[in-house]
Amino acid sequence: MDKIRYKPILQADGSPPVSGIEGTRAFPDTEESDADLLDAYSRAVVRVVGSVGPTVVSVVVGKTLQGRRGEQMGAGSGVIVAPEGYIMTNNHVVQGAGRIEVRLADGTALPARLAGADPATDLAVLRADTGGLPYARFGDSAALSVGQLAIAIGNPLGFDSTVSTGVLSALGRALRSRDGRLIENIIQHTAPLNPGNSGGPLVDSRGRVIGINTAIIPMAQGICFAIPSNTAAWVLPQLVADGRVRRGYLGIAGQSRPLERSLIRALGLSGNQAVEVVSVSRASPAGQAGLRPGDLIIAINDACVTCVDDLHRFLTTWPIAEPATLTLIRGRQRITLPIIPTEAIACPVTG
Repeated sequence: MDKIRYKPILQADGSPPVSGIEGTRAFPDTEESDADLLDAYSRAVVRVVGSVGPTVVSVVVGKTLQGRRGEQMGAGSGVIVAPEGYIMTNNHVVQGAGRIEVRLADGTALPARLAGADPATDLAVLRADTGGLPYARFGDSAALSVGQLAIAIGNPLGFDSTVSTGVLSALGRALRSRDGRLIENIIQHTAPLNPGNSGGPLVDSRGRVIGINTAIIPMAQGICFAIPSNTAAWVLPQLVADGRVRRGYLGIAGQSRPLERSLIRALGLSGNQAVEVVSVSRASPAGQAGLRPGDLIIAINDACVTCVDDLHRFLTTWPIAEPATLTLIRGRQRITLPIIPTEAIACPVTG
């Protein structure tokens, strides 16, 4: 129940009321408390924009189209993540770019080059040859809560340093990258995004980057997505050091397939789906391990496999050239095969 504030009403001659509660009117505190909350909200947003805004850049790219003269221009956003000029953005913003320029919040234009890209997470790192830049810090996306404040800063439709606010509306979403891989733990939020916001930061009320804005659903309102900061923080040092993220590769094409009930009962299986091997590259780890088309993969090490994404999930974290064990069904027998994943030079969709 609202606390009640009593404001005395003066008598006709201007003197105070005669007694106690007589001649008084009640005003609930809700108006005052709502105003305080809005003021606190505004101060939080202003503070964040003041601290993070200088780290947000506009990314301008020129792409040469085959068979055409001139360049096709594109634009996006980015966020400075190290004072030496390292800038994180989306891979789709800079993919195929022949020329890249970044424009700082103060209007300074700098040439930049691609330091590394990871299509599987739609993240890329640029390097501008300068130093002493303001930079943003990553927060812990694993500690986020649905409903908390989210602030997006970017350059939508060419309008530099645009700020929008919303809340985190869902966590743990999954989204397909443009190369077909599943990006997990995607953040869904309601801070409005438009073309050009891609690659810009999503920040919390303390000014920590909690995501890299990456996608919207064009025909919907308030359904926007960001790559979580923990994914970005994991990818960043690998792109800076090697220009790519090293992931394991098996060398198969596969598809999900339901298992027959009789087979589940006969072999005492816990799942009802497996990955059917459609084809095998002979010189690949799978070919050398003896996998055959028609094999049904049900596990790798202790991780259950029901779809190709399960294999990708395992290979993302498993050390390159470290032996692993595949459990599969061949005919109506369960067998195990040792396999040694090698590095995927390109990121194949199938595994």
